[in-house]
Amino acid sequence: MTTIAVIADIHGNLWALEAVLDDIKSRGITTIINLGDHVYGPIAPAATIERVMSTPMINISGNEDRCLLLPPEQAGEFSSYHLTRSQLNPEQLTWLESLPKTAIVGDIFCCHGTPDSDSTYMLETVTEHGVSLTSTERIRTYLKGISYPVILCGHTHIPRTVWLPDGRLVMNPGSVGVPAYDDITPYPHIMEAGSPHARYAILEKNGTDWNVEHIALKYDWSQAAAACRQNGRNDWAYWVETGRAYDD
Repeated sequence: MTTIAVIADIHGNLWALEAVLDDIKSRGITTIINLGDHVYGPIAPAATIERVMSTPMINISGNEDRCLLLPPEQAGEFSSYHLTRSQLNPEQLTWLESLPKTAIVGDIFCCHGTPDSDSTYMLETVTEHGVSLTSTERIRTYLKGISYPVILCGHTHIPRTVWLPDGRLVMNPGSVGVPAYDDITPYPHIMEAGSPHARYAILEKNGTDWNVEHIALKYDWSQAAAACRQNGRNDWAYWVETGRAYDD
């Protein structure tokens, strides 16, 4: 039997990350796959990247890891770019730059968004009418040429497991650190997990069968929200404290 912990989208939330790593350790799981977006955001980027770099895990890059490597004049759309980057030292930026875009771990293919794009949603489709589960045919198109039985993705912060008719599993573990957000691309939309819990997933292979367990952990999200407010981001504080993008 093989057991693997899958994390993604920490976004600098050290308190959530510590809760997740403690839970993984308590279960005796020693293999961790991290699907990117490690530190971007107004929470605790420097301490978070130190923790990640010192913890044995398989890491790939996310779109908001990549954005931190842009020159300032090209980072206008990334509202937390200057705050995050100002707290990272050259060694940490070099580490982010060294991360691969994808990884293969045994029978598992790992990417942040899709195999070809770290900024494309794999399992959610955004239209002018809102967000919905991506069709089977479109997921198949994204995965053309990828024959691995398990495909991991992050980026949307929404925990989800999708079974394809050919037997492949596509899984997003959800976000460790930021359970909700809003965005304007390709249309204005929101992503909401619905609660402030830190999320990750466990993959278990027994023979040829794969099982997925989605985990939601309580932690002291008030501390993470306080860091957001201290850094002038009340919107992030609300996302972290509630798991919702807006107050109903």
